[in-house]
Amino acid sequence: MSRFMQLVLDLFEAPQSQAAPPLPTPRPLQGPHQPAEPLAHVLPKAQFTHPRATRRILLGATDVAYAFRRGKRRTIGMAVGPDGLEVSAPTWVTVGEVESALRQKADWISRKLIEMGERHAQMGAQRIVWCDGVVVPYLGGELQAVLDSSSALKKNSAQFEPAQDGLAPHTLRLGLPLHATPEQIRDAVQAWLMRQAKTLFTERLHHFAPLLNVQWQRLSLSSAATRWGSASSSGAIRLNWRLVHHKLDVIDYVVAHELSHLRVMDHSPRFWDTVKAVMPDYAERRRVLKNEPLPPWN
Repeated sequence: MSRFMQLVLDLFEAPQSQAAPPLPTPRPLQGPHQPAEPLAHVLPKAQFTHPRATRRILLGATDVAYAFRRGKRRTIGMAVGPDGLEVSAPTWVTVGEVESALRQKADWISRKLIEMGERHAQMGAQRIVWCDGVVVPYLGGELQAVLDSSSALKKNSAQFEPAQDGLAPHTLRLGLPLHATPEQIRDAVQAWLMRQAKTLFTERLHHFAPLLNVQWQRLSLSSAATRWGSASSSGAIRLNWRLVHHKLDVIDYVVAHELSHLRVMDHSPRFWDTVKAVMPDYAERRRVLKNEPLPPWN
């Protein structure tokens, strides 16, 4: 276990619930568990199964099989991501207390699982087809990848050509043959975007660090499916390279968010005051980040 503390910014946010005293380990995946007390609202009839599910609970009419783990934490944590519901709890919290916490958050869990399903359906419709002329989001605009095997472009290289007006996409010429496979095209575009992301993120970190009076030590890129970034008290910053799809003001929000954790390692009011000091409109930027899903990258 590292001696450094780390805070993360998830793609999909989850509330925290209070945990309480002692003991056992979770029982294996079983049939639905009927809650002892009635729920405050009528939940829709549905079934959701996490691929690594070890436990199951019935929340009203919603059957939820969730991934459960124990760890060194002080509260029960819940997160709804692309795979479904994940729950983590301290070692001293009983299974009954975990299930009670889930029932208290039943409305939230059910709503988020449904929203996640709708989000996936929407992203499925936006799925990228990797071919000559494919268009991907870039800094809030569009980037069109064009295969170019001419002698003017070095093999496997990439050349960026900015749009001449504000309407057409930017162009990324790839030194690939016209018969390049979808995987080759995807990998070439990703490699170029990651290089741009590293350069841009470094520049923005250098911009905001003095404003927050903090020093960061190291930047690394992440490809996480459910996390935009993280910050360690050691000064290490980790940012998801796919942020480069978003507008600069959204990228700046995530950068300022993570740097603010070098001053306040939690999400207390003092933390948000720290973010607001350098970014008064952070709430709007945060809303855009949360509500504008990106197409699947595969």
